[in-house]
Amino acid sequence: MNVYVLATVHELASRGVVVDVFTRSHDPSDPQVIDLAPGARVVHLEAGPVRPEKNGAFDLLPEFTDRVVDFVNNEGGEYDVIVSHYWLSGLVGEQLSARWALPHITSFHTLAEVKRRARPGEVEIPERAAGERQIARNADRVIAWSAHERDLLSDLYGADKDHVLIIPPGVDTKMFRPHDKQASRKKLGLPGSGKILMYVGRVERLKGIEILIQAVAGMEEEDDVTLLIVGGADSDPERHRLNDVVDRLGITDRVKFLPSVKQEQLPEYYSAADVCVFPSYYESFGLAALESMACGTPVVASRVGGLPSIVREGETGYLIPTRCPAAFIQRIEILITNDHLRTLMGRAARERALELGWGVAVDRLIAVFCGLAEERVLGTLGTSSISAAD
Repeated sequence: MNVYVLATVHELASRGVVVDVFTRSHDPSDPQVIDLAPGARVVHLEAGPVRPEKNGAFDLLPEFTDRVVDFVNNEGGEYDVIVSHYWLSGLVGEQLSARWALPHITSFHTLAEVKRRARPGEVEIPERAAGERQIARNADRVIAWSAHERDLLSDLYGADKDHVLIIPPGVDTKMFRPHDKQASRKKLGLPGSGKILMYVGRVERLKGIEILIQAVAGMEEEDDVTLLIVGGADSDPERHRLNDVVDRLGITDRVKFLPSVKQEQLPEYYSAADVCVFPSYYESFGLAALESMACGTPVVASRVGGLPSIVREGETGYLIPTRCPAAFIQRIEILITNDHLRTLMGRAARERALELGWGVAVDRLIAVFCGLAEERVLGTLGTSSISAAD
């Protein structure tokens, strides 16, 4: 979500759109206002403790909303639209929409009910699903990343399909581009020989990383495969659990955990890999898969959520319909044992990524913003916005 917001803001600013991003202060040393680009800035506002208890941010929403209003009133600022990301910000967006009589556009990124169905045992505070349902029904527009997400918003949350627009995220194809594999491996201190599988993303159970670890354990040792898991921190409970799985399977020499890296470093990692694997139980989109493809590295991923809208089966990689390690082993081994096929898929992956640049996504977002602003001026804004204001 951070990558999405930052990239979108930079693209909007480059087109002359003025953007303020409001967020709760997480570090007392941060200045209140940080300029991101000409016309775009981040505004940090104090609301509650710097590090609230887990799930404590929900109770801080009224205070945060008041801080946003105070800041805007003090500056004398004025906006045309409100855009929110994730359900907590969506609830704030609803309140601001009502106070200022402005259209509200939201994106959820993940949905509680979908996570629960994708992996039983996922626990969320009870206010989340109710809040998401409220936001989905009241927002003037909801931005979904795939037809699958749009259908879920309609079927599970009662959103008006006419108000749910499919606008996939983009990828920075200038930053994420193919690098020389051997040079990347040398730069990162990785083995020059052998095959490298890579997972990039958050380390949490919903990502299905254990499936990938089991797949590596089930591969023939002569395959000479190393799995790199990039993301998370040593202190993450899920990282500890996965380490125990690796130890139990006796493959500590074949699996390496690496910390999260900066965006500008990721192209070297993607380029160093032979295949990137994303065995998620659910993905609203799968931005890391698109980044990998932009770097010319084919993808093996679960056939869930928005991933089928990115990965073209048999062309840019493979989509796995089951959560069985054996299915992943089969497709991974096809790729790592066939250099020519892997090269062809890597080229096709890069071509596919070029169709999904940030410029395309932001052009469509601007059209939505302008349309809603015009409706507001003409007094024809959708009934869902009027209902929220009431």
